[in-house]
Amino acid sequence: MSQKSILITGCSSGIGYDAAHTLHKRGWRVFATCRSEVDCERLRGEGLESFRLDYQDEASIQTAIDETLSRTGGTLDALFNNGAYAIPGAVEDLSRDALRDIFETNVFGQIDLSNRLLPVMRAQGHGRIIHNSSVLGFISTPFRGSYCATKFALEALTDAQRMEHKDTQIKFILIEPGPIPTDFRINAAKQFEKWIDWKNAHRKDYYEGEVRKRLYDTSGKKDFSELPVSAVTAKLIHALESTRPHPRYYVTLATHFSNILRRVLPTRLLDAVLSRQ
Repeated sequence: MSQKSILITGCSSGIGYDAAHTLHKRGWRVFATCRSEVDCERLRGEGLESFRLDYQDEASIQTAIDETLSRTGGTLDALFNNGAYAIPGAVEDLSRDALRDIFETNVFGQIDLSNRLLPVMRAQGHGRIIHNSSVLGFISTPFRGSYCATKFALEALTDAQRMEHKDTQIKFILIEPGPIPTDFRINAAKQFEKWIDWKNAHRKDYYEGEVRKRLYDTSGKKDFSELPVSAVTAKLIHALESTRPHPRYYVTLATHFSNILRRVLPTRLLDAVLSRQ
């Protein structure tokens, strides 16, 4: 069998980094992309094939695809859409520009990349497109509305594509991690400071006493169901290598539990549970 190939986004750290190195060790040909060329250079020094891909830069998406296909001879077995970020804040404090920015990365860029690779997978007769979603792709919580909205949208589009391609060997798969220790909170803090005018907000006291406290928490306290990044990679491996992959992979206990709650609790009671977090 020829070596299988995968393009992974968001590989500078965390889930993407672990996935790229683990799959490389398993014999996959991994194209590990990052937004920053500095990170790509670091990954190349670690033995990975790496080049730049920024979801908000359409030219970089096409350049990354062209580079990938030139190296494989025009084929690609799988895509793992992993890059995303959050803007913590009440919906009323999100500007149009903030919403536009987060949707460009978390939704538009990912679907654009996927769609550009579909002709390749259709021509070769197979392929797997895997999106790294979130527990917040099926439940919404206070002050995370923009991130939840992008993940809800990504899941809806993925569900539609899975059904649209049911007569093909192209599989569309969602991974739902839940609490995983990455740089996600650090990046969210940067976006919060960039987009949220919290000092002049109606909920200024809550931002100062709760939101910023969580964003800048250095206590090292772990979520009760937190798992290492390798737990996500394990689900990714099954999604890639199983002859019959699941449409969705729930990773942590929090994700499994939240899925049950949203199915059994009435809306008002679910709101009460989620708004306490």
